[in-house]
Amino acid sequence: MTTHHYSDIELRPLGNSGLKLSCLGFGAAPIGSVYGPVPEEDGVASIREAFRLGVNFFDTSPYYGGTVSEKILGKGLKALGVPRREYIVSTKCGRYKEGFDFSAKRVSRSIDESLARLQLDYVDILHCHDIECGSLDQIVNETIPALQKLKEAGKTRFIGITGLPLEIFTYVLDRVPSGTIDVILSYCHFGINDSTLVDLLPYLKSKGVGVISASPLAMGLLTENGPPEWHPASPELKASAATYSKEKGKNISKLAMQYSLTSKDISSVLVGMNSVQQVVQNVAAATELATFGQDHETLSQVEAILSPVKNQTWPSGIQQR
Repeated sequence: MTTHHYSDIELRPLGNSGLKLSCLGFGAAPIGSVYGPVPEEDGVASIREAFRLGVNFFDTSPYYGGTVSEKILGKGLKALGVPRREYIVSTKCGRYKEGFDFSAKRVSRSIDESLARLQLDYVDILHCHDIECGSLDQIVNETIPALQKLKEAGKTRFIGITGLPLEIFTYVLDRVPSGTIDVILSYCHFGINDSTLVDLLPYLKSKGVGVISASPLAMGLLTENGPPEWHPASPELKASAATYSKEKGKNISKLAMQYSLTSKDISSVLVGMNSVQQVVQNVAAATELATFGQDHETLSQVEAILSPVKNQTWPSGIQQR
């Protein structure tokens, strides 16, 4: 029996994994109250609504809200009452409220803790979280081999790595056996203000590695309200984004999200969501894009405003993600 959804969110293959992810993914950091308090029932309701509307991919980490995100995601998924194969879950290891620890011992314990919180027997993807904040050689020589053992034990189906600077991906992928890493999760590098991830796509494809992109709104930069205080973007970039947001009747967030969904080489775009309303808006933006295509006129206006500051790099190790 297949579950009937109310929308046709496109499913895209993830590298060589055989998984098919909804092109819009549910980022579960906000339900861990990372950006402000979110009642548990709102988190659970958001998960249920996302699934009902065709989202099948949910991403979390023990770091988000100091384990709160994983617990609420676990409750929300359980409340769906559907077979486990109907949704895809990724969590992470190596980054915790207490700090970073990519040791084999810690990541092996980490997955058991995560599975208990998520109320699951396995996750589909286990990522090393923000690897640039640790030693990349440790990731290659110790962490990834430990994750392979967890894969063999059936605790995760696939292995991934995440982080901000793009060069970390080639560094690690060039040093591990082919097929060891199934997926990378990149953030803030496939959006209107920064599309440098595009240059890496042929390389990743040649390695058979799936690609997930997060934060199409550039961590709040491309929103009506503008970025939070801690945002690492330059003053010029913040000013450019703000200029555009003030133009009436144009929704920069929707445009930014639609832009991020245009590349079929990116299997899923993760967007943080913490309310049924946000879920509905994001799904509407994705389905509108699939039906009507991009608003090229508005997009070219925004690109013109942002062009002087395009692809500016930010400092690594951002604390808020």
